Amino acid sequence: MSRRSARRRTGAVAAVAAALALFSSATSAGAADTTATTVASVKAADAAGGVLSTSTPVVFVHGYTGSASNWTTAMSVFRLNGWSSSHLFAYEYNSYGNNVTNAQGLASFVNNVKARTGASKVALVNHSMGGLVSQYYLKVLGGNTNVSHLASIAGANHGTTYAGACLIYTTCQQMYPGSSFIGQITAGDETPGSTRYATWYSPCDGIIIPYTSTRLDGATNHPVACQTHIGFLTDTSVLGDIADFVAS
Repeated sequence: MSRRSARRRTGAVAAVAAALALFSSATSAGAADTTATTVASVKAADAAGGVLSTSTPVVFVHGYTGSASNWTTAMSVFRLNGWSSSHLFAYEYNSYGNNVTNAQGLASFVNNVKARTGASKVALVNHSMGGLVSQYYLKVLGGNTNVSHLASIAGANHGTTYAGACLIYTTCQQMYPGSSFIGQITAGDETPGSTRYATWYSPCDGIIIPYTSTRLDGATNHPVACQTHIGFLTDTSVLGDIADFVAS
């Protein structure tokens, strides 16, 4: 089945629980299937005529109080579009800690994924506060050299005033517009390196305020007519577009 034929089937995929994301109560979830293909098999594919674009490992980064279970639908869509489960990973971090530490953890996670799969780069797909973790990794920690594609779904990339509801936590202080953390990831080039950047955002978000906070200068920014913050996690149309973007 071709990748595009598979994508047409995504509309028939039964909606599954997206679990928690920004400002929802988190629950434990099993980590994504991290069974890796061997380095030898990757090299064999190269020798046979080049690795398919769908062989790029994808690392999903959840939002505030989220978990790996947020990505159940996304992983189903990616599998329908040609990815193996062994190339789909979900990074989990402490929503109440510090996004600098969370970004450092993401750096280690990406290195482990590269080692397990033999890939030179991964793609990142983030949601909500996962945008801050991802942007700090790519820009401040130099992670752009390890990332082929960055897809930000309703990312709090320039902050959200909604974070005022949880300012007792460092992560929420960092997520508030005008914070020094936001200043670090937005100063100068917002899309550094050769990484391809894209965002998806909606005026119906309700959590990212203003909703245009998700946009990144230098990225391909996709406005979505009306989708809620949590609804993005089970929007198979948007997720199919993201799979196409990562495979491009």
